[in-house]
Amino acid sequence: MLSRRTLLRATALLPVAATPLLVPGTAFAAVPDLPPLSTLNRASFSPQEQRFAPYLATLAPMVNDMDDSGFFAGGWWRSPAASYNARVQEHVFTLAWFYANARPWNPYAGNANLLAALDAALGHYLSLQHPDGSFPEYSRNEHGLAPTGFGIGYLAKTLRILRAAKVLPARQTQLTAALHTAMTWFLDPTNHSVWQEPLGYANQTTSGLAGAALALKLDPDPALAKGLTEAFPRLAATGLSTVGFFHEKGGHDMNYNFEVMLPEMADAYQQTSDLNLVNMARAFTGFLSYNLLREPDGAGYMVNVAPSTRTSARWYDEVRPDPDRTALNWTFIRQVPLLSAFLTAREDLAEARAAWAGSTEPVTPLAKQDTSPRILTHGLYGEGFPTRRQRAAAIADLPYLRSDNFVELRKDRGQDFLYVRKPGLYLGGYFGERASLARTGLTFLWHPEAGTIICGLNDNNYACWATVFPGQAPDSNGPLPATYFHGAPGGKEWTGGPPPAALGIRYGNANVTTDVLVTRRTIRRTVKANAAATEQIPLVLRPTDVLTFTNGTQAAFGGSTTTSADGFDIRRGRTTIRFRWGTPMEATVAAGSVRYFRDGARRFHALRIPHQGTFDLTVIVG
Repeated sequence: MLSRRTLLRATALLPVAATPLLVPGTAFAAVPDLPPLSTLNRASFSPQEQRFAPYLATLAPMVNDMDDSGFFAGGWWRSPAASYNARVQEHVFTLAWFYANARPWNPYAGNANLLAALDAALGHYLSLQHPDGSFPEYSRNEHGLAPTGFGIGYLAKTLRILRAAKVLPARQTQLTAALHTAMTWFLDPTNHSVWQEPLGYANQTTSGLAGAALALKLDPDPALAKGLTEAFPRLAATGLSTVGFFHEKGGHDMNYNFEVMLPEMADAYQQTSDLNLVNMARAFTGFLSYNLLREPDGAGYMVNVAPSTRTSARWYDEVRPDPDRTALNWTFIRQVPLLSAFLTAREDLAEARAAWAGSTEPVTPLAKQDTSPRILTHGLYGEGFPTRRQRAAAIADLPYLRSDNFVELRKDRGQDFLYVRKPGLYLGGYFGERASLARTGLTFLWHPEAGTIICGLNDNNYACWATVFPGQAPDSNGPLPATYFHGAPGGKEWTGGPPPAALGIRYGNANVTTDVLVTRRTIRRTVKANAAATEQIPLVLRPTDVLTFTNGTQAAFGGSTTTSADGFDIRRGRTTIRFRWGTPMEATVAAGSVRYFRDGARRFHALRIPHQGTFDLTVIVG
């Protein structure tokens, strides 16, 4: 029986297309264990490298979970945690970085066992590549966009490290060939797995372009370089919605747009300086500026998450210390100053890092699945966070802080994104076709002093602003086409231009019609359903809020209160928001499990009022 070492050495000498699959039953010697980390001195890390600390604590457990074929078993990254999933192997970059970078705090630099584990992991990774250059994720025979796109980036960054460290020369040869084949597949404009109109998953296509940009710096190829240059305007044309977001599964997704797509664009821009990327970043920042709701107390931003199609990013803290998935977005702030509003100020980050260095708490391994190697790769480009002054100037330029009177309506592919600013309020809506996990209808209500009062969630029928029918079936879990009016719904239609003094909205489906009238300080919402239903409003409450029903009953923060009343007041600081529905009805305010921001103080509470099919609500902000 050949040893694992002999097989790996033989494999490393073969061309990529001939690399044998590591099939079940193949006998190997065990991948050697890494010794556990004995101590970790926080103060020994430079501020910009603190992000590596939890990964250092995770390295030995992750390597020691590898199976003998080089597969990262143990479920540390991506699912399914199956040996055919190439995305699981992306931590080859992590192993390579810790092997090649000597630091006072890195006991694994130059470690022979770590190099052997890296060699095995690369062998398994490359064995998964199809002859056409693509990689699988969800099944062995899949020719996947995401595993190939992200894989090009991780493999290129790993190759750069191996060359600089002058190790694993046979693997270097394999990686060079594998990257060439992968880029040939990825950059082909006729490859509909990568290129659609519009793109299905823009972040995944962008990841491959970022990776290819680095790979072509390492190994220039005129034909592939031409394909990459042509790909960037194609990305702008097919990946950017006319609304300003990046296409994700039929619509917008805040997490993938802000935390994945934009950083991947930044990675690509670091390599190419392609201006298409700057223009895309500028367009998205404009969209972002309507959808991140700044809390006046400085907690950070609430997210207008109801329109998100894939994930549920609900807030962004004011200060986001390492690890921060959005960190590389600083790349664009010189050309797009408004983006500074949504990044951590460099002085605040310095304070957070100083506090981290001085803490006596142990640094523990990362939770399984929460080990994204992108956090580390995006630390390769240095930092350029905005100053507090730059950030404050950008915040002041947010549209809903700069102006107290506008109606912004953006449309794309049957979806309407509506933003209404009046002196006392800022109201959001998402109408028309519903994309995937999104929820339609009114989505948020914000006040310039009180902050966010209402914020609907996606992928949750119990936490959207909706008319709910029996069986917990909200109208917002489906298409809700809307028409807009000068004044009360039913009058003269408004299709754009100067904001009307009062904006009317009529939306609905076969079961319910909802009329909304927005004036300077009031919102009137009139519901007419064809059956008994429940008015459901997703409130965002703070522990210091005082919620008092018109009958004198006070709702308990974090609990559940049911009473018969015709309205209630929320008192927040100097501001009172009044909810009135005219006739006493049984109403319940009940806390849910969702909390907001790192401190968890803000909490979701659902207001639910059963009615017989008609309901007339007025919200007055003062």
